[in-house]
Amino acid sequence: MTLDAQAPPPTDGRSTFPAIAEYAFLSDCETNALVAPSGAVEWMCVPRPDSPSVFTSLLDRGAGHFRVGPHGVRVPVARRYIPGTLILETTWQTSTGWLVVRDAMVMGPWHNLHERSQTHRRTPTDHDAEHVLLRTVKCVSGKVDLEVVCSPMSDYARYEPDWEYIDEGYSSVTARTGDANPDLRLSSSLRFGLEGRRAQARTRMEEGDTHFVALAWSPLPAPTSFDEAAEKMWRTEQFWRDWITQGFFPDHPWRIYLQRSALTLKGLTYAPSGALLAAATTSLPETPGGERNWDYRYAWIRDSTFALWGLYTLGLDREANDFFAFIQDACQDNKQLQIMYGVDGEEELKETELTHLTGYEGAQPVRVGNAAYDQSQHDVWGAVLDSVYLHTRNREQLPEALWPVLKRQVEEAAKHWHLPDRGIWEVRGQPQHFTSSKLMCWVALDRGARLARLYDEPDFAEQWQKLADEIHADICSKGVDERGVFTQRYGDDSLDASLLLVPLLRFLPPDDERVRATVRAIAEELTEDGLVLRYRTDDTDDGMDGEEGTFTICSFWLVSALCEIGEIDEARTLCERLLSFGSSLNLYAEELDPRTGRHLGNFPQAFTHLALINAVMHVIRAEDDPGDHRAFRTPSRA
Repeated sequence: MTLDAQAPPPTDGRSTFPAIAEYAFLSDCETNALVAPSGAVEWMCVPRPDSPSVFTSLLDRGAGHFRVGPHGVRVPVARRYIPGTLILETTWQTSTGWLVVRDAMVMGPWHNLHERSQTHRRTPTDHDAEHVLLRTVKCVSGKVDLEVVCSPMSDYARYEPDWEYIDEGYSSVTARTGDANPDLRLSSSLRFGLEGRRAQARTRMEEGDTHFVALAWSPLPAPTSFDEAAEKMWRTEQFWRDWITQGFFPDHPWRIYLQRSALTLKGLTYAPSGALLAAATTSLPETPGGERNWDYRYAWIRDSTFALWGLYTLGLDREANDFFAFIQDACQDNKQLQIMYGVDGEEELKETELTHLTGYEGAQPVRVGNAAYDQSQHDVWGAVLDSVYLHTRNREQLPEALWPVLKRQVEEAAKHWHLPDRGIWEVRGQPQHFTSSKLMCWVALDRGARLARLYDEPDFAEQWQKLADEIHADICSKGVDERGVFTQRYGDDSLDASLLLVPLLRFLPPDDERVRATVRAIAEELTEDGLVLRYRTDDTDDGMDGEEGTFTICSFWLVSALCEIGEIDEARTLCERLLSFGSSLNLYAEELDPRTGRHLGNFPQAFTHLALINAVMHVIRAEDDPGDHRAFRTPSRA
């Protein structure tokens, strides 16, 4: 099969790929899509976010896209989200008129009324995904030639569709996509022509004219008229605005960043199970043209503590509780806890390479699946126990069903804490005695002891506290260098940004000299132009070649850590700078190039948005009360 390009390459040396930060993110909490500035959907996987893609131009310019926009114009005048929503509005100007396009994944009322859902394991809500990507168009001035091009290629562009008309007219067509994806139904107020693997439509719109295009991938009905499409768009807008209103957002200039991060995290959830995806994409490179390309369309247990910190802090308890239920499901049946799972709890995430795709700007390999799922990483038990602790604090009780779950995880941490592992960053080099892994094992024992006292199990509390104290002493003895700085691993002076968690996880009080020394060393020695690296790649055997950008989550961690040690002005300045690096739609990838501000890695990145929420709330609370060092506090206790 030959992949043909969707547009001729520019002749001035520019990349044919949009910058990662220029993509818009759409979601219905069951699947998602990325929309380029050109108006083309260039990444979408159905029916789940980790399914094979049907539009893959994000990773190969000839691998399928779905564009709605003016003919001959590729650069819009403006793009924005409708405030409080995940509905994208793009405004176009041509030489003859103005056009406005709105894109959304439709949310409607709960539709499993006569039989139970085969996918949902969480409590039903009032709303549900309708499995429709809806695009409405209005000419607001003059005349504009509109074009629609839908060119799916299923199974990561390995299968070309077979198009056929549904009825006697031209307005409804179906793409047969093979076994890897469901068939796609395209309906519109326009007339489609079928040309090869494409369905196309075109018309001249005049002021006041409206049209719609809907792409559906389930038996649920798509709109059949513009009025019906407008109604579904309005209902989706109300869903998002009603949802964001449930949260607590301080009256502060940074409120918009908190809200956009919350909406992004909601969009990265998989509602049927409560899972939180690390990102919507696979194989967007951490280094331009490099090999550090990973599939992040899965749920990491490590994200749990930070997710609950952020969601509970903003008062979004339902999403936090659903994610906690997903974690609880993963801990059942006495199975060995993994570092990550599929969005429905799948345990095997076999990693393969797609050699037929060029990769984003030539970055190869393109990977699907993630071989790190079976790595030994000792931070998972601490993440689970801190999650249980936060969940319990929020509910002010320990559910009885959780006791055997947490007991098993504490015992696993007790059994393994003294062994080497792959660490928080999932290095593919040799296992090491990473300090942050020992730190998270201490968290498991410390939180376990606190929960045992709450559950009236004094013998377990005493036993676990004794081991927690032993781990604490071991870290302070072997994980600190001569300067009093916590280091990446035992017996080595290399720095690691994960040690910014020492004050945030309450391992030591923020006024301890070792905490201050660690925060200052990372701020001054593990940064590029003021932004934080995970570690120096030439100091760490991570099993990969090449460099990487600064990790944005680590820079946000530094903001929080600076607040902890009382450097409020420095924290505020760094936070303002990081917020300025956000995309035009206030979205973040995994990394930043400190010299150019270019976003690198998978997009949008949940971990980054979680760290943003915690950092911003740290600064806001520090401004209100410089003596308040609580990393987590629910709105009701503010």
